[in-house]
Amino acid sequence: MGMLILLNDTWIYFNTLNLHIQPFNVPKVKRFFTLLDHNSSLLYILNHISNPKMLIIFFSSFLNTAVRLDGVVWYTIAIGNFMKTAMLIFMKVNMFYNKYFTNDKDGNEYMINTTGVTLRYGKRALFEDVNIKFTPGNCYGLIGANGAGKSTFLKILSGEIEPNQGEIHITPGERLAILKQNQSEYDEFPVLETVMMGHKRLYDIMKEKDALYAKADFTDEDGMRAGELEAEFAEMNGWEAESEAAEMLNGLDINTEMQSKLMKELGGNEKVRVLLAQALFGHPNILLLDEPTNHLDIESIHWLENFLADYDGTVIVVSHDRHFLNTVCTHIADIDFGKIQMYVGNYDFWYESSQLALQLGREQNKKKEDKVKELQAFILRFSANKSKSKQATSRKKMLDKITLDDIRPSNRKYPFINFKGEREAGKQLLLVDGLTKSIDGEKIIDNLTFTVNKGDKIALVGPNGLPKTTLFQLLMGEIEPDAGTFQWGITTSQAYFPNDNSSYFDGVEDSLVDWLRQYSKDPDESFLRGFLGRMLFSGDEALKKANVLSGGEKVRCMLSRMMLMGGNVLLLDEPTNHLDLESITALNNGLTDFDGTIMLTSHDHQFIQTIANRIIEITPTGLIDRMMSYDEYLENKEVKEMRERMYPVQV
Repeated sequence: MGMLILLNDTWIYFNTLNLHIQPFNVPKVKRFFTLLDHNSSLLYILNHISNPKMLIIFFSSFLNTAVRLDGVVWYTIAIGNFMKTAMLIFMKVNMFYNKYFTNDKDGNEYMINTTGVTLRYGKRALFEDVNIKFTPGNCYGLIGANGAGKSTFLKILSGEIEPNQGEIHITPGERLAILKQNQSEYDEFPVLETVMMGHKRLYDIMKEKDALYAKADFTDEDGMRAGELEAEFAEMNGWEAESEAAEMLNGLDINTEMQSKLMKELGGNEKVRVLLAQALFGHPNILLLDEPTNHLDIESIHWLENFLADYDGTVIVVSHDRHFLNTVCTHIADIDFGKIQMYVGNYDFWYESSQLALQLGREQNKKKEDKVKELQAFILRFSANKSKSKQATSRKKMLDKITLDDIRPSNRKYPFINFKGEREAGKQLLLVDGLTKSIDGEKIIDNLTFTVNKGDKIALVGPNGLPKTTLFQLLMGEIEPDAGTFQWGITTSQAYFPNDNSSYFDGVEDSLVDWLRQYSKDPDESFLRGFLGRMLFSGDEALKKANVLSGGEKVRCMLSRMMLMGGNVLLLDEPTNHLDLESITALNNGLTDFDGTIMLTSHDHQFIQTIANRIIEITPTGLIDRMMSYDEYLENKEVKEMRERMYPVQV
C-alpha cells in the first residue's frame, strides 16, 4: 500500500506498511494523486490540480469524511484499517512538512516567523519558547481554548504587544494588515476613505498629492515632487483604489449610499464590515484576522471565503466558525499549554487527527506499561537465579530505557448539553396565519403564513436578522402583532433562547446557583451545582453573581435554563454568539440529538447544515420554504431563481 502527495512542488512517497517517508523533487504537474490500498480496492484520482494549497484542503477533507462516516466506509467498503493508517500517515506529514518545507534555511520562503517567543503575566506563562513559521499562499487557523491567548498572539505578530523574550521576523518589504477592533477610531472619516487608509503608503501619497495640487503658489519643485508621487501612485495601481474599495464594501453589504457617510453614522455591525474591508484593501502580503466573520451575514461570509481562496499571501485567522475554518484553512495552529502545534489540513482534520494522536499515545503508553509489568515480573522471579541472572540484568537495562510519554489532557473543556422534552408533542405544533409587524413605521414582517409540524428542525435564514428576531418575539409573546394570528398546539411547551439576554442578567445580584434555581423544579443545592458543573461552572464559579458574567458565560447559563425547562419545542435566536468552538460543538451535538422540534437562526453555516431539515427564508416580499438541508437549499436552482425575484436587489 502506498501514497503520493505533493507539497510545495515536491512529491513525497509514503510506504504505509512501514511508514517510511521518501521525498524526491519533480516539476509541478497538473495531473496528480493516486491513492491505493494494498488490494487496490480504493482508487481515487484527481485531475487538473495545480495549487498545492487546494490539494491539502481536499485531501484532509476526504480523509475526514471517511472517518466521520465510519459506519458506512469501514464496514461497507471494508477499508477501516486503511483509513486509520492513512490518518496516521497524514499526521506524519505534519512533522515532515514542518521539518522540510517551513525552514527558510532550506531555501523556502517565509513571510512571518517567531523565534523563542515567551510572554508571561506574573507567574503565568501564556506562551513559552514558541518557534513557528507562516509561509506564503497558506491560511492558518489559530485555535485554542478560551484564555489560551489567540488574540494576544495576533497582537504579538503585529507588534502591538512585545514579548518578554524572543523575536518576530517579517520578510523585508512585506506589508502586514490587521483587522482592527476599535470601532470608534475612524468616526470622523468617510467610509470609503477609511477603507483606503488600510494601505498606508498609498493613502499618504493621495493626501500629499491633494495638498500639493491645492497650493496657490505651485512651484517647479512642487511639480517635480508631484511627478514622483504620480509615478509611485500609478505603480501601486492607485487609479483603481477607489473602485477596489467600493467593490469590497459592496461584497460586505455596505452599499453605495453608506459609502459616502461618516463612520460615526454607521451601526456597530456596519463599522466592523468597513474595518474588515480596510484590512483586505490593497492586497497586503500578510493578513491577521481576529474573528472576521463576527457581524457578517452568511452571504458576506461566503464572499470573504471566496476572497481568501484567491488570496496568495499569508493569512492567520482566529474564528469560531467551523465551516469558515474548514473552507479557508490549509493549516491549523493549535495553542495548548503555552505551545503552538502546527497541523496540515483544515479544522475537521485537526480534530480527527488530534484525537487519533491522543488515542495512539495512550495505546503506546498502555503497551509500555504492559511491557514494564512483564519485565518487572521476570526480574523479580529470576534475579536470584544464577542461570538466569544475565537475562535478569538484561531485562533491568531494558526496563530502565522505557519511559512513558507525558500525555496531558487538553485545556479544552466541552460542556454537556442535552435537551429532553418532558412530554410528547402532537403532530401540528404551530400555525402562523398572516402575521404582520411594523417597528418605527417600517414593516418588518408582512403577512407571514406557515405551519410547524412534529419533527421539523427549521433554520430561519435571510440577510436581515431583524425579521427573524421579531418573529421569535411575536411567537413568545414579548410583543404584539399588528395583524394576523399564531396558535401553539396544546401539547407543546416552548424553551426560548433570545437574541438579547441582557434582561435576564442586568442588575441581578443573585449567585448562579440562585439564578438557576428559579427555573428548576428541583431546588436542591447539590443538584444545581452539579448541573452548573456540567456547563463548566465548577466550584466557586457557581457562586459568581449573575450580573458579572462574560458573554459566553451568559449563553451557557441561558442554555442551562432551556434544558431545565424541558420544552419539546426549542426556539434559538443566534445561540452560537459569544461561544467558543468547544461549546459550539457541544451545542451542535445536543441539538442534533434532540428528538423534538427546533426553530433556530444562526450565521454558522455548519451549525445550520448539521441540524436543520427545513429552511425558511424571510424575504422582503414573502417566504421561501423548503424541506431540505442548507447546502441543498443554497445550490437549488429553483430557490436561486425565487431569491432573485423576491429581493429588490440581488442578495
